[in-house]
Amino acid sequence: MAYTAPPSPPGPVGSQYCVCKVELSICGQNLLDRDVTSKSDPFCVLFMEVNGKWVELDRTETAVNNLNPAFAKKFIIDYHFEEVQKLKFALFDQDKSSTQLYEHDFLGEFSCTLGTIVSSKKITRTLLLGNGKPAGKGMITIAAQELSDNRVITLSMAGRKLDKKDLFGKSDPFLEFYKPGDDGKWMLVHRTEVIKYTLDPVWKPFTVPLLSLCDGEMEKMIKVVVCYDYDSDGGHDFIGEFQTSVARLCEAQDASPLEMECINPKKQKKKKNYKNSGIIIVKSCKITRDFSFLDYILGGCQLMFTVGIDFTASNGNPQEPSSLHYINPLGTNEYLSAIWAVGQIIQDYDSDKMFPALGFGAQLPPDWKVSHEFAINFNPRNPFCSGVEGIVQAYSACLPHIRFYGPTNFSPIINHVARFAAQATQQETASQYFILLIITDGVISDMDETRHAVVQASKLPMSIIIVGVGNADFAAMEFLDGDSRVLRSHTGEEAVRDIVQFVPFRNFRNVPKETLAKAVLAELPQQVVQYFKHQNLPPINSEPA
Repeated sequence: MAYTAPPSPPGPVGSQYCVCKVELSICGQNLLDRDVTSKSDPFCVLFMEVNGKWVELDRTETAVNNLNPAFAKKFIIDYHFEEVQKLKFALFDQDKSSTQLYEHDFLGEFSCTLGTIVSSKKITRTLLLGNGKPAGKGMITIAAQELSDNRVITLSMAGRKLDKKDLFGKSDPFLEFYKPGDDGKWMLVHRTEVIKYTLDPVWKPFTVPLLSLCDGEMEKMIKVVVCYDYDSDGGHDFIGEFQTSVARLCEAQDASPLEMECINPKKQKKKKNYKNSGIIIVKSCKITRDFSFLDYILGGCQLMFTVGIDFTASNGNPQEPSSLHYINPLGTNEYLSAIWAVGQIIQDYDSDKMFPALGFGAQLPPDWKVSHEFAINFNPRNPFCSGVEGIVQAYSACLPHIRFYGPTNFSPIINHVARFAAQATQQETASQYFILLIITDGVISDMDETRHAVVQASKLPMSIIIVGVGNADFAAMEFLDGDSRVLRSHTGEEAVRDIVQFVPFRNFRNVPKETLAKAVLAELPQQVVQYFKHQNLPPINSEPA
């Protein structure tokens, strides 16, 4: 998605934002005993950081006389991948009926991001007192589960000897599926395509979320209506109907189809020898899971993060305030802002938090040869930095020791990460997905090679985020971001999928820093899901439908 207009405060836009509900289960172990005559009566309070302040979201019930509580009440939170969602879990010993927390004894607390919890699925951590010291031997265990029914039903259906409705021809039949609404009326869920001029239609297989069709309840009755002569004003002619359930539809197998009589109640009342208005055949019915991004993360998929930094001469002398690499008195610049914005989100999804940081377009000591793929910590055998802080430290430390040069070649770094992504495919599991963040100030010099590298990388578990700093013309970057057209290599080969996300930093200079992360990471969840689905790879620890 190319961001070209100044951004307004972002909100969910269709399905590109990964928003779903996560259920958190809380247990405590070896809690402090604050009561003299009995054991503590603990309860847990959940806070979320909003604009720098802790806001209470919810509380569990109180576990009476229990130092090892497993709380029945669950916390339910909206999960946003592209945001840092800071949470705090505080435990108290209930002493009075007051809702004021200062009236109760403090048993300890633990803070982390929601991303940390979902990337591990389950974590156990030490509870801390207000002074940062351990709360005795007290521990807290937090387990995450996605709250959604991701099952989908795929139906393959046909009709036989449907009633003829046209004096001169045949019917144009289609099916409509209804479920009972909250008001007791039937609610339309799905309509098939119209098959022209036939009394023996065969409809294309179609897939519907199970929640949409029957609220996820297999035994719930649904109604199938057979119509003909589709009218856009809704005045379709009625052939017949029948009621069934998903459980019944699931009896259909490829070898033994299920047949349902299509009944027209008016004809049934009028004609004594009325049998039916045709047969609807369920040729096959399959229920599968439509896995989400969170399913893959909870299943153990790690996001492998690499940074590529542009050290070409067009950035300017880093000693000069006019340089894009100049680190101002506040200790930042646009390169560092982009690293922080993206890195602080993604680092939660990598268990060892060791990230390769590479540079390109600079001359390196001692022989001052130009390199387009060098470790900014000057350790080619181990280019890994510890966390985002490690990347920032290595970046600042390398600036005085290199000479900015050129040209601006992207392909070596893209191919570097692609080699690791290709190795990961040999596992044939949804265990790793690679993200390359390239921060650059200008026009790509090796456009043909870069296009080819992106097209090849589109076949791999890999996405590329490009942040353009400074005020250059970034038309070439927009070209790589295949939102409006399919990217082709110079040989004409098309990208299998769109894996490049470009944003110009200048559109985000005067907005909260979180806005850049949202724009940059908006498409990543669907790119991850799209790749693993295309490879028919379920989450590692997925359950059957």
